[in-house]
Amino acid sequence: MTDNANQEIETLLAELWQRHLPTLHSRLALLERAAKSASTGVLAETPREEALSIAHKLSGNLGMFGYQQAGDIASEIEQIFRVPTPEKLTQLTALIQKLRQTLATRL
Repeated sequence: MTDNANQEIETLLAELWQRHLPTLHSRLALLERAAKSASTGVLAETPREEALSIAHKLSGNLGMFGYQQAGDIASEIEQIFRVPTPEKLTQLTALIQKLRQTLATRL
C-alpha cells in the first residue's frame, strides 16, 4: 500500500471516529448508569441486557478504531454483564472509569 493510500485510510478513520464520538459518549453514559444500579450487587434484566449489548458494540468498535486496550476493557465489562454475579457487578464502576481514562485523550 502506498503512503498516500495509508494517509487516506488514516484520515477516513479519524473522520469516522469524530462522527462516532456522540454515540460513544451516550454508550459510556448508559454503562455508567447500569454500573451505578449494579453497585448494590443487583441489576434488573432490561438494563443488564442493554448494557451487555452496548459493551459488546464498544468492544468491537474500539478495536476497529485501533484502541485495543479500550476494546479489551469493554470486553471485560461485557463478560460481567453476560454472567453477572454480585461480586463482579461491584467491579463495573472501576472498569468503566478505567475505560474512560484509556480513551481520555480521544474523547
